[in-house]
Formats: sequence, structure tokens, C-alpha cells
Amino acid sequence: MKYTEKISNKLNELLTKNYDAEAGYKLASENVKNNTLKEYFNARAKERYDFGHQLKNEIKVYGESPDKGTSLAGDAHRVWMNVKSTLSSDSEEAILEETIRGEKMAIEEYNNILEEPNLPPTTESILKVQRDHIKSALEEVKAFEIMA
Repeated sequence: MKYTEKISNKLNELLTKNYDAEAGYKLASENVKNNTLKEYFNARAKERYDFGHQLKNEIKVYGESPDKGTSLAGDAHRVWMNVKSTLSSDSEEAILEETIRGEKMAIEEYNNILEEPNLPPTTESILKVQRDHIKSALEEVKAFEIMA
């Protein structure tokens, strides 16, 4: 079985966005002073790295070529996040707000591809597990924002 071109493109977009999220979390970790937040962001970066590898392997299983690297939009978002945290009097709160925004978008993107009618069961399972982890991460980061 092979993916349709539409599914293949969406999975590659999701893969790239996981690379973007990994890089964003690494940047966030470098821009916070709170050790708990540093650990949290480093754990999320590792998680997104793992998600990327799972997606890359799944794409290969179905005979497609996975994309490599981050996107221009993701690179621009990290620059914005860096500028915002530098200029903000409360950079940790600004970073948490951007993290929440990014995680909400990620959940929407996962839900969008999960609506595809011809997803193989293995791909659907991987996507649901990853989406649910992102939902949990979103709740955690919201809790950090309340404490900030």
C-alpha cells in the first residue's frame, strides 16, 4: 500500500512541523532561567525529535521520501520568539504564550490529517498517540503559565 499524494504531503508537513517544534523547544529552553521550565522544554524537544523519527519511519514504510529539516515559517517563528523574549519584561511568560499557541496549532494539524479517510491503521495510531501527547503537553504548559 502507498499513501495518496495528499496524505504523503500532509505527513511530510507534519514531519517538518515536528522538526520546527523541536528547534523551538530548544530555543525556549535556552531563553528561560527557571530550571523546571528548562527541563520541561528539553523534554518536549526530545519528544518532538522522537515524533519526527516515528513519522519519518512511517512515511518510508509506505514507500515515500520524508522531508528533512525545518521550515522557513518555523525559522521565522523562532526568530520572532527570540526577539519577543529579549524585548519582553517577562520573557518566560511570552515564551509560554507562544508555546501554547504553537501546541494548539499542532493539535489542529494532527486532527486535520486524522480526518483523512484512507489513513492506514498504523499511521492513524501513531498520529493519535502523538496528538494526545501534545494535548497533555498543552495542559502542562498552561499550568506553567498560571504559575508564571
